[in-house]
Amino acid sequence: MLLDGFDLVVLGSVLPVLLDQGQWGLTPATASLASTAGLLGMAIGALGFGTVTDVIGRRTALMVSVAGFSLLTALCAVAPSLLVFGVLRFLAGLGLGGCVPTAIALVTEHARPGRNGAASTTIMTGYHVGAILTAVLGILVLPALGWRSMFLFGAAPALVLVPLMVRYLPESESFRRSATAGAGVRGGLDTVAGLFRGGFARSTLAFWAASFMGLLLVYGLNTWLPEIMRVAGYPLGAALGLLLALNLGAVFGLVVAGFVADRAGIRTVTIGWFLAAAVFLAALSIRLPEAGVYAAVFVAGSFVFSAQVLVYAFIGRAYPAETRATGLGWSAGVGRIGAICGPLLGGALLTAGIAYPWGFYAYAAVGVLGALGIALVRAPGRG
Repeated sequence: MLLDGFDLVVLGSVLPVLLDQGQWGLTPATASLASTAGLLGMAIGALGFGTVTDVIGRRTALMVSVAGFSLLTALCAVAPSLLVFGVLRFLAGLGLGGCVPTAIALVTEHARPGRNGAASTTIMTGYHVGAILTAVLGILVLPALGWRSMFLFGAAPALVLVPLMVRYLPESESFRRSATAGAGVRGGLDTVAGLFRGGFARSTLAFWAASFMGLLLVYGLNTWLPEIMRVAGYPLGAALGLLLALNLGAVFGLVVAGFVADRAGIRTVTIGWFLAAAVFLAALSIRLPEAGVYAAVFVAGSFVFSAQVLVYAFIGRAYPAETRATGLGWSAGVGRIGAICGPLLGGALLTAGIAYPWGFYAYAAVGVLGALGIALVRAPGRG
């Protein structure tokens, strides 16, 4: 999950340097294409790896995902052109897209009964810790070592992670049992079809909608919150500090959300988290003193980001073992389309000159739609 957090921030860290240097004749428009290439790769990777995971196993899929992402990220450091750089970002995204659904499936199946919500949200704190560490890394290494070093540092953890995974990462007993029963060797298309059989069709579509809305919020706010706050009249330094407060709130919210969900019910808490995110996002449209706005952004972050992870936790609980990773992968893949749309929505509102306050109202509406998606879930025989 640290690697996923790294990928969220690394391009934003190096793009100002690439633009200043005129690397490959880069412009803001072509830089957006490189960013979209990575997100598109993650969407396809989540769809593919989620399904493959239910066929070859969680352990193998996760090792291939981490190794592939890391190797291709390292190659970004020696890209000779923008085209090659974009292709490498796309291919790295394929590997990274498989990390979240596979890791959550594995953790869900190892968690103690009644604790899978906390297990899922706890490991996802790594996503935001990775984002924060990457921002700090950029401050430290970009001036001294240049932009290429960021991709080498991002790939380096695989030198430790992959051998440790080979030695210590266990396969889940749930997958072993389903594989023994014959489910683990089914074709990929049949595995995907299982998401729509047995009364799961409505829940599958509802999960996809909720995941789309959740990641739209995550990527939209991480991309445009500083600029929206600057437009609102806050100084740039304070706007960047608010982005940090947003992600610190996310770490706090993830720890709390899983604990509450395991006690109050995953469906109820996920709906409540989306609605609370909507309320606090709308509240950011109100001009507040400096301390008040930091507190409001922290609280908004604690609900926005954990709402999306609660969707994953709910999916892990809703589907049986033989389609669990596929359900997670397809929901994450559809969600990555939302990740592309989130920055586009913010950019469109900024271009129209109405990002403040309407940007917060628009993202609040997305939160309400996420809650509606979860309210429509009716997974048979599950909590």
